[in-house]
Amino acid sequence: MATLLPTGHLVTRDGVALFRRDIGQGPPVVFLASWSLPSDSWSLQMQALSSAGFRCLAYDRRGHGRSADPGRGWDYDTLADDLAEVLEAHGIEAATLVTFSGAAGEAVRYLTRHGGRRVARLAMVGPTTPLLARRADNPDGIDPALLDALRGEIARDFPAWLEQAARPFGGPHVSQAMLDWVRGLALQASLPALLGFHRALSETDFRAELRALDLPVLVIQGEEDQTCPLDLTGRRTAALARRARLLVYPGAPHGVPFSDADRLSADLLAFARGG
Repeated sequence: MATLLPTGHLVTRDGVALFRRDIGQGPPVVFLASWSLPSDSWSLQMQALSSAGFRCLAYDRRGHGRSADPGRGWDYDTLADDLAEVLEAHGIEAATLVTFSGAAGEAVRYLTRHGGRRVARLAMVGPTTPLLARRADNPDGIDPALLDALRGEIARDFPAWLEQAARPFGGPHVSQAMLDWVRGLALQASLPALLGFHRALSETDFRAELRALDLPVLVIQGEEDQTCPLDLTGRRTAALARRARLLVYPGAPHGVPFSDADRLSADLLAFARGG
């Protein structure tokens, strides 16, 4: 069983210390951050929902933010098991689970691996599901050679790559100060975590698992998402999950937690209330 420490960390069964944030009181909303980002990246939404009467829980994925870097465990089975331990240790029941980008796979794998007893509904923001990589049965996917080249750029000079990617991620209306803050959060992640988790999120096929989901699902995505093209990810995810609906933000980029923070908070609040 996971152990809660007074430092704000939870130690998993395999000895990895995960930093977590737990604010507010009321029905639980659990936030999973995107590839490279820690729990702090959900600060705007956690503040809005905790002020509206919800308990907001988030944690830094292994190798991200203030969590330990074990040099292993970037596959979705391990990451889903981490989520299971966090939910169990905090006594979470009937939660609204909110994911951003690559965290969508963590939630889907958790639900198919551990069941839905602790989760009542799922919101996926800019998901990487169902499958990013091109395959014979996924011909519209991204060329695996391009994905390998991208990981090569990240491995050689992640700060430079991040600086180039920041503006397309945030869109034209996010302040430079906000982009700098987000880049600083991403730079906390370890290189093994960045590369290992990126490989998992780009190559794992969730098509069958999405069909198996049986809970309300809300997919939210920016119309101009350059990171996870809408037609490849959000539209297909919503089409596969039987109780899903898709909400598209016109003109918005991938980083809607920052570019459309107030609207996203309002939509998540309505969903968490059962709307």
